[in-house]
Amino acid sequence: MMRVKYLGESSMLALLNGKIYNVISIEEDWYRIIDETDEDYLYPPEEFEVVEE
Repeated sequence: MMRVKYLGESSMLALLNGKIYNVISIEEDWYRIIDETDEDYLYPPEEFEVVEE
């Protein structure tokens, strides 16, 4: 499973800057990630740094 670090602005209702997230799938080059709301959403890959593939 790919792990990525979020590099964008923190939001308690979405993602936290610097936090590592698991990518549960890649769809049309976007990452599906379970965010801070415990729901999964698609996010653009340019907002992340891959830390483990």
